Amino acid sequence: MKHVFLYFGSFNPIHKGHMALAEHVIGQGLCDGVIFIVSPQNPLKEADGLMPELARFEMVETACLESKYPQAIQASAIEFLLDKPSYTIDTLRYLTQNHGKEMRFSVLMGADIIPQLDKWKDYRELLDKYDIYVYPRKGYAVDRYLDRITYLADAPTFEYSSTEIRERAARGESITDMVCDGVAKYISSHGLLKKAADERKLLDGRIANGGGADAYIERGRYFYRRNEWGNALNDFNAALKIDPDNREAGEFVKMIGEILEFRYKDIYNP
Repeated sequence: MKHVFLYFGSFNPIHKGHMALAEHVIGQGLCDGVIFIVSPQNPLKEADGLMPELARFEMVETACLESKYPQAIQASAIEFLLDKPSYTIDTLRYLTQNHGKEMRFSVLMGADIIPQLDKWKDYRELLDKYDIYVYPRKGYAVDRYLDRITYLADAPTFEYSSTEIRERAARGESITDMVCDGVAKYISSHGLLKKAADERKLLDGRIANGGGADAYIERGRYFYRRNEWGNALNDFNAALKIDPDNREAGEFVKMIGEILEFRYKDIYNP
């Protein structure tokens, strides 16, 4: 029976760190193959912060073909077809029911997921029925579920994130050191991140030209969609200085305060 690691994520975009992990577990003989499960829109995130589903999937396909093991590392859009929201356990149940006779599935996830795992739907079933392989993430110690997971202490680590890649690309800076050539070309040729840079320039211009509270709120929403909490908070507070009774700005300030206080974590796929 073929042993397959499932690597869930939005891959927004996929980068060399993701691929290095997939190549590592295959190279170490831990599995026969890795499937990147590209997640659809997370209901807890603004859609504007996520590149289109098909684009993200095609970039993952491109990266897989450029990997060391193009036959063993593949992309899947299965969660685009299943019911939303996309709970990991539901995807695992579906795959096990339909492919469990020829494949054994394990899950590859980062150490940053472990502290929030008990918030996932039916997480005990996930731990009891599937092997979990955890790779290191800076600043996160793995000290829970030690009897149910395998910690990949020697797995490669990376210092950059998909967020940093998007920001650099939006500024027109090179990202070739962080993504494979095909992904860099795809982002450039499809203009996926240029729109974000143009939007930011327009918003900055409105504020510079005295756009008032509404202009600060609009730019605050821009930052909020991108999880840039500090910048968003500054803009909403600036709007309140101009219009102290502005209800929308006040609500955003309250929401950001709650996010920062509880150190918000996704309870769905990472």
